[in-house]
Amino acid sequence: MNLSALLLPATASFLLSGGAALATERCTFLQPIGGNGTTPIVSKQVGRGKLLGKTNWNTDFIVNQPYSSFKFFFTANSSDAGAKYPVSGFMKFSDGSNLQVINEVMSPPIGTGRMFGPFPAVPGKQASQMNFKVGASDDPNALGFSYRVSVQGCL
Repeated sequence: MNLSALLLPATASFLLSGGAALATERCTFLQPIGGNGTTPIVSKQVGRGKLLGKTNWNTDFIVNQPYSSFKFFFTANSSDAGAKYPVSGFMKFSDGSNLQVINEVMSPPIGTGRMFGPFPAVPGKQASQMNFKVGASDDPNALGFSYRVSVQGCL
């Protein structure tokens, strides 16, 4: 996976829109919790929900320092034109609270990427994790959908 392919379109759009202040922004990919340490990009497939146990819908990323904002990245690896995918994103804080920053239903074509944010840090709160959730809801066409997610912290 070429990380510059994810970064260049977002950077170019900021520069073209006259975002001189944003052009100096320094962003770092956050590491996924439970990842293998070699890539900050997580690939998953939507599976059936379980009555007991864990689903494969949530992906958490560790926040290892204070950042001024966060960006969530999503790319569809597969797709079914008739399927809808609920996508949620949360900032989790060290006091156990959280803030939902993404709540959408998507039907993305294969290879389509999307950046959500930037979402500013919450004053007075210490972010500890960022959570990305892609689920199948009640749509049987969504089962088997594969995707990639990543999160950046920016200074």
